[in-house]
Amino acid sequence: MMRGRVLIGIAIGSGLAFVAIAAPLSVSVTDRAGAPLADAVVYVMVRGAKALAEPGATAQIGQRERQFTPRITVIQTGTSVTFPNFDTVRHHVYSFSPIQKFELKLYAGTPTVPVIFDKPGTAVLGCNIHDRMSAWLHVVDTPLFAKTDATGRAVLEIPAGEHRLRVWHYLQPEPGLPQEQALHTGAEPSAATVKLAVQAAAN
Repeated sequence: MMRGRVLIGIAIGSGLAFVAIAAPLSVSVTDRAGAPLADAVVYVMVRGAKALAEPGATAQIGQRERQFTPRITVIQTGTSVTFPNFDTVRHHVYSFSPIQKFELKLYAGTPTVPVIFDKPGTAVLGCNIHDRMSAWLHVVDTPLFAKTDATGRAVLEIPAGEHRLRVWHYLQPEPGLPQEQALHTGAEPSAATVKLAVQAAAN
């Protein structure tokens, strides 16, 4: 029995291209001072991996106590996102970002039509009524993604091979562009450390 390994399939079109042994990849992300950076988006571009999410893929970004929750979201391209309002006041959610411009005018409850994000990149979200509300949605062309926890760490199951590791954080100097580096993984667990040129996130 192989410990720490799983078999995964990478789909191309409607067929299964190959089945490969995957092993855990542990990624640690720090700020410029070396402190752990939470809520960094970590994703791996694997050759042959399906860029679009499976049909019916959904995500949710709510509004509670006049804040977006979660504040940072990562989804795969083609995912539908709903924006339920759990507050007793109405919100007007919008984004002017190039990957998806939309407005959900003053509403309570959950809008009946979700927003589909069909382009990779970053969407900055706001509320036209409550200026202090902000959130970020990062859309990726890979099914292999995660967010770092409070210790700045994320773990992904990655097939052996030569890939590209990308890391994004909303406090980067160019907030729409991820940092990228080459990644080589084998059949055993591996690790990578990424330092981003950002200050520590404010509470």
